[in-house]
Amino acid sequence: MLNRKELDPEESARAAYGARLRRLREERGWTQDELAVKMGCSGSHISAVETGRRSPTRRLSASADRALGTGDLFERQGRAVWSPAILEGFTEFVAQEVKAAEIRIFELGIITGLLQTPEYAAAITTGAVRRGAITEQQAEERLSLLARRQASLERTPPPLVHVILDESCIRRPVGGTEVMRAQLERIVAFAELPSTVVQVAPYDLGERRAFDLPVTLLTLADRSHISYGESAHQGQLERDARFMQPLFTAYHQLQAEALSQAATVTMINQLRKGSL
Repeated sequence: MLNRKELDPEESARAAYGARLRRLREERGWTQDELAVKMGCSGSHISAVETGRRSPTRRLSASADRALGTGDLFERQGRAVWSPAILEGFTEFVAQEVKAAEIRIFELGIITGLLQTPEYAAAITTGAVRRGAITEQQAEERLSLLARRQASLERTPPPLVHVILDESCIRRPVGGTEVMRAQLERIVAFAELPSTVVQVAPYDLGERRAFDLPVTLLTLADRSHISYGESAHQGQLERDARFMQPLFTAYHQLQAEALSQAATVTMINQLRKGSL
């Protein structure tokens, strides 16, 4: 089939759902239109779900289970799509992040993922499980994706990574004293790498802090730019050049206002030793 889009089931819950729907349909020798008739929808709708362009609904999942004779398989698999461990938009962002030439991050409240130790990351996801925000399986999915993202920084040549942490990130205790101490040590070690810069935006910046929400800015190999930001329920990827310049300008302003890397390392070491 020409222009057939193949999905990687490991990429996301939506991709896994679409790949399974296609596989079970093809095993029965049905076209998309034939399955659509049995499910009471259109062939284009089936195509959109199979290629990950549309999320499956609860109604569609129940119809798929009836048509394919799969019990409640699609209804159960759909739950990972309806209540995902990974925000919509984040998977697409990661696909660009792992090949970006430059990564610029501003983070609030917690240490940004690329700098997290396994223990710190596990404490964050365990907290989300205890709150009922995600399942244990979804927590494992998050941690696995984070490990792949961190490993991608070791490519040759490595990307330039510039991280600005709000002071709240290094002062908020996560996972207990030992976990937090090791996390602070990790930040200092990261700052010593030749392709990285780490700065803290101190509390006393006040209204001079350029961002009120976390943001990541990517520069790709062709020098095009992408930004990524999140709300509680949605990730937003932006490529429009009209919006990129103001974001980069604001980031550069924040770089100028934040502590130098040397002052940042000094602050973190004092925190680590309990002298701040």
